[in-house]
Amino acid sequence: MTAATEFFARFREQLAKAIVGQDEAIRLCGIALVAQGHVLLEGVPGTGKTLLAKSIARALTLEYGRVQFTPDLMPADILGTSVFDLATRTFALRRGPIFTNVLLADEINRAPAKVQSALLEAMEERGVTLEGQQMALPAPFFVLATQNPIEYEGTYPLPEAQQDRFLFKVRLDYPSPAGEMEVLRRWESGIELRDPAKAGVEPVLGAADIEKCREQVATVVLDEKIRRYIVDLAAATRSAPEIALGASTRAEVLLMLAARAYAAFEGAEFVTPDHVKALVAPAFRHRLILRPEAEVAGQTPDSVLDVVASRVVPPR
Repeated sequence: MTAATEFFARFREQLAKAIVGQDEAIRLCGIALVAQGHVLLEGVPGTGKTLLAKSIARALTLEYGRVQFTPDLMPADILGTSVFDLATRTFALRRGPIFTNVLLADEINRAPAKVQSALLEAMEERGVTLEGQQMALPAPFFVLATQNPIEYEGTYPLPEAQQDRFLFKVRLDYPSPAGEMEVLRRWESGIELRDPAKAGVEPVLGAADIEKCREQVATVVLDEKIRRYIVDLAAATRSAPEIALGASTRAEVLLMLAARAYAAFEGAEFVTPDHVKALVAPAFRHRLILRPEAEVAGQTPDSVLDVVASRVVPPR
């Protein structure tokens, strides 16, 4: 078993103790973490978005922070600000909740644009500008942002530039009936699933394990044909008649990094077209803007991506 496959096996084993029926979300979060990306979680209330973030932090022995986004939130509420110390009669920087390893940006679309944009530098540069000073964020730094797909009153749609910073948009649907039965059984047996520790999630991994996993990912071979396949997929979204705005160059880079991480998790020494195809939808869906006529026809980014991807011939 390689370092990456062992890392993912232990990661998935711990999260499965608290998260039921969300195997795809767990896999994508693990890939994003190792690929140094961020995840936008979309799901109705009660599907485990907050619990997922808390469980990731506990399993990886990382510091966890949460910001509840509201319309009256200010950038200083997440970045920090200068506070006057009466004892020393000087100003001191008080760091905000963004200075953590795993940040849950809860209901990110409820905050105005100026607050959403405060995350841009942090997500891209792993640092913030606070009171004119450049300050690095703790490593690793992983943002899990959530949004509710059914409530739009009092929300501010994420700008395209903000969405483009996320490696994946992951949809958390309801578990299967069997999964929901398992949730009820666990609660009935006294396992409180609100708290990862009470659910049995153990801090079995750490920052050193993540770094070791990333070192192995860097050795995964990416053939020129696979690189061309990724570029062709992105180009196909830009020329598709159903799409007004296609995938960006950043999307191509992030998809490439994610495919390498996915291959490493499976113990593969090189990336295959199947690794890429499996990640196209979560990597591209939030970056597309459909034409009005496509939306009127009932098409979605995922349905359009299925058609677009089928038009691109994978390499052999």
